[in-house]
Amino acid sequence: MTQPPPPLQESPRTAIVTGASSGLGVAIARGLGALGWRVAIGARRTDRLQDTAREVEEAGGRAFAHALDVADPESVDRFFTAVEAEFGRVDVVVNNAGMSHPGLLKDAEPAEIGEEIAVNLAGAAYMCQRALGPLYAARSRGDFIFISSDAKRSPRPYQAIYTATKAGLEGLAAALALEFEGTGLRSTVIRVGPAMSEYASNWGESVITKLVERWQHFGLQRHLAMMPGEAIARAVVTAVTTPEGVRIDTLEVQPEAPRDP
Repeated sequence: MTQPPPPLQESPRTAIVTGASSGLGVAIARGLGALGWRVAIGARRTDRLQDTAREVEEAGGRAFAHALDVADPESVDRFFTAVEAEFGRVDVVVNNAGMSHPGLLKDAEPAEIGEEIAVNLAGAAYMCQRALGPLYAARSRGDFIFISSDAKRSPRPYQAIYTATKAGLEGLAAALALEFEGTGLRSTVIRVGPAMSEYASNWGESVITKLVERWQHFGLQRHLAMMPGEAIARAVVTAVTTPEGVRIDTLEVQPEAPRDP
């Protein structure tokens, strides 16, 4: 009987994870650390990055923490410069940073609209642009991961701007996939359903209750199960460890409904 081939072994790579101070970012950074990789983590809440760095190293990786505001191109450049000084060229960029100001568009403050677009969409473009120069120059393989939302596939009321930014993010990923043809670079969307994170931690219980009621009205929230961050981390690891010559376009990760009693 033919035996399956052994798992692919590759040299440790250098990866960046944005929004790595909590939630999905921590889980993704830990998952990449378990590969023995060098993992650079960035976020605005720098006081929490050391905890993430410790988890990366406990998982088996090497960690480097540095302040990062993805909405600020100068902050992005400072972050990359520090990472390159510590680890060298970046091979993998995980665009995880994201946020949402829930509510009806008619009630939104212009500053809130601008912040969502800057963090969720422009920030990913800044990160990719800064990473691409060295990769193109070295003709090196690389992976770009975009953490999206099922709100792109099924738009959610009270999250009009968030939905628009995730649609834009997937458009960016798709356009880059075409630009990358023949270069050894890959672009992958990880589309995430309900997951346990701090994404909605400042919304308040009354807001969340109202949102869930409206989403259920439109058939967008059939149950209340949520995934652990490790489920999304596993999807990211699957994408970035896929053997050369194969590209995963989109992985959607959803929680199973609770078992019937």
